[in-house]
Amino acid sequence: MFSHDDIWHAIDQLANKSGYSTSGLAKKAGLDPTAFNRSKRMSPEGKPRWPSTESVAKILAVTDVTMGEFMAFVHVESYTVSPRKAPAKNAIPVIGCAQAGAEGYFTDAGYPQGEGWDYVDLPGVSPTDEAAYALEVSGDSMEPLYRDGDIIVVSPSSGIRRGDRVVVKTSDGQVTVKELARKTTSKVELKALNPAHEDMNLAPEQVEWMARVLWVSQ
Repeated sequence: MFSHDDIWHAIDQLANKSGYSTSGLAKKAGLDPTAFNRSKRMSPEGKPRWPSTESVAKILAVTDVTMGEFMAFVHVESYTVSPRKAPAKNAIPVIGCAQAGAEGYFTDAGYPQGEGWDYVDLPGVSPTDEAAYALEVSGDSMEPLYRDGDIIVVSPSSGIRRGDRVVVKTSDGQVTVKELARKTTSKVELKALNPAHEDMNLAPEQVEWMARVLWVSQ
């Protein structure tokens, strides 16, 4: 017999083994990116919410995992691994790029905050910036440098110079990754990573925050 926690632990394990954050796995399966967030696993009244059989079927299909293999994750998590109470040493908070534009995930200065973040283990990556976080790329707007499913590590406190790749959140809530071409007191010029997409020229007041990309997992 398995419990509510066992099933959610198995989904976390499946995502990790397949190289996704839980939000990335949900998106890959055609589900709402927040479907597997920890905040969705209990109702506001404190009652357990179980994933639907349809959701489980979809994530098994996109990861090419059988139900038997999934149930092995359930038993491994339940009986041989203690639930992780804190992120591992090299774990970094991560959300999808599509989520990053929503309210509540960042301070006005671009530092991560609030709930809804997952964690991704990136062995060998230890940013000196304790506020560093990761974004999971979706779509093709950043190709050929960053492809769908890549994880980019971002530092909100690192200095930014011309030519650096940066994550920018605009005042209208758009989050994009581009190259900083030029920054003056009157203009911020951003070069698109994908030649098929347009460059951006913004007034400083249109930029809510900008942070440097440190590293990418491909």
